[in-house]
Amino acid sequence: MRVQITARHCEVPSDVLQRTEELVKALSKYSPRASAADVIYMEEKLVKIADVIVHIDGGEPIVARGEGPEFRAALDEVVDHVRRRLRKQRERRTDHKAPPLSEGVGGE
Repeated sequence: MRVQITARHCEVPSDVLQRTEELVKALSKYSPRASAADVIYMEEKLVKIADVIVHIDGGEPIVARGEGPEFRAALDEVVDHVRRRLRKQRERRTDHKAPPLSEGVGGE
């Protein structure tokens, strides 16, 4: 998964940037069709904001926002939110599959 990190009008510590790369790349295990992710860091007054956009091949992108007193807290919040949404999306997709052929057709 390609990860692009942008900081708008703020300075993000290098350890947070490394953690961002690790956590966002780990999201690919929840959706193998996730091809890229954009992470945008912003600062408004005393609130640090992290936005994540996960691009999914053949589907709508997943957009989430996390806020906190520090960039690390905002990152943890937004990654948890995206992880839940990817897991939920995958469960929905697998729930509608046909039963396995080993079970037979028509209750025989």
